[in-house]
Amino acid sequence: MAVYRNPVPTVDIIIEYEGGIVLIERKNPPFGWAIPGGFVEEGESMESAAVREAKEETSLDVELKQLLYVYSHPSRDPRSHTVSAVFIAEGQGELSARDDAASARVVSTKLPEVMAFDHAEILADYFAWKKNGTFPDPAMKMKT
Repeated sequence: MAVYRNPVPTVDIIIEYEGGIVLIERKNPPFGWAIPGGFVEEGESMESAAVREAKEETSLDVELKQLLYVYSHPSRDPRSHTVSAVFIAEGQGELSARDDAASARVVSTKLPEVMAFDHAEILADYFAWKKNGTFPDPAMKMKT
């Protein structure tokens, strides 16, 4: 029987909240600030996983608004090859770090110096979309 080593599906959620976006400080390696997110569980849709992960890490209820892009570069996560659907959502409730988030905060444009994974790139794409209405170009992503 063949053994396949496939990428693992994940979700990340850019939560628009109180005039900015929510970032979490990771409690576990790789350390740094990140967009809330995590692994999709068996039997779960990407959308359901995004709502669940947002709640688990930030205590916020979210309404998914838009799919920004799917990020899949093999080196995006140092732990293993992951493929992440990145959603843009609106958050409601009281922000509080939970689960594997050591802390949570709202930022407007200036990102923390140490960002985990490829989340600085994802947020650059998000800010470009907010400014110009343009989504990431798949042809450009294939070159990197």
